[in-house]
Amino acid sequence: MNTSASDLLHTAHALADAAAAQSMAWFRQPLEVITKADESPVTMADRAAETAMRAVLAAQAAADGIYGEEHGQERLDAERVWVLDPIDGTRSFITGSPLWGTLIAALEAGRVTLGMIDMPVLGERWIGFDGVATRNGQRVRTRATTEIAQARIVTTSPDIFNAADWQAFDTLSRQCAMRRFGGDCYGYAQLAGGTIDLVVETGLQPYDYLGPAGVIEAAGGVVTDWEGRPLGLVPDCRVIAAATPELHRAALAVLQQRN
Repeated sequence: MNTSASDLLHTAHALADAAAAQSMAWFRQPLEVITKADESPVTMADRAAETAMRAVLAAQAAADGIYGEEHGQERLDAERVWVLDPIDGTRSFITGSPLWGTLIAALEAGRVTLGMIDMPVLGERWIGFDGVATRNGQRVRTRATTEIAQARIVTTSPDIFNAADWQAFDTLSRQCAMRRFGGDCYGYAQLAGGTIDLVVETGLQPYDYLGPAGVIEAAGGVVTDWEGRPLGLVPDCRVIAAATPELHRAALAVLQQRN
């Protein structure tokens, strides 16, 4: 792979810019909401944003693969695969909440080499690349929390869990110092930025978690599935992200006590 670091970053920024131009044009405007086969909502904004992102890749990285939420998969055997979620938090987008974002990951040899969480309404672009995590160019780090009793935990909604997984999350989160709901992908950004310590979710797809994983790992955190395995192009994944390896081990042990 001959692409330079500056070229890779340039493409990632171009992808986020292209998505934001589409999504912001539709934000808080009348929208037709379509229910997909998995019962999740999608709008014209989601599809237009990913179309714009794919046009960027066609122009700048035509040989690379694509794993997108709205328009499917192409060339997954390529040396680099871009994993795209044009609007993560479509329910937030539909209801006018600013806590939705665009998620981007560059995957090479099964490893995330660049992760991005772009929050267009908030004007925040979080990037994990080459071992450094930044928010709008300023370096960020996870908190040094190692104990569950001191941790702040976030998940998007109780509705994402089945009964057994909810019991595991509830058991863990009630041992934490604070638990919060909502935020979609922004919870992962908050973890990278050092204001929360744990994100625990289920039913996620690669485009939901690989971009955030790249940011969090570059900030010093740990992201795996609930079995402690590294993340990849695996559907319907249960994800735990933690500020430190110690906190990750402790929280994982609680989750694994579930029936």
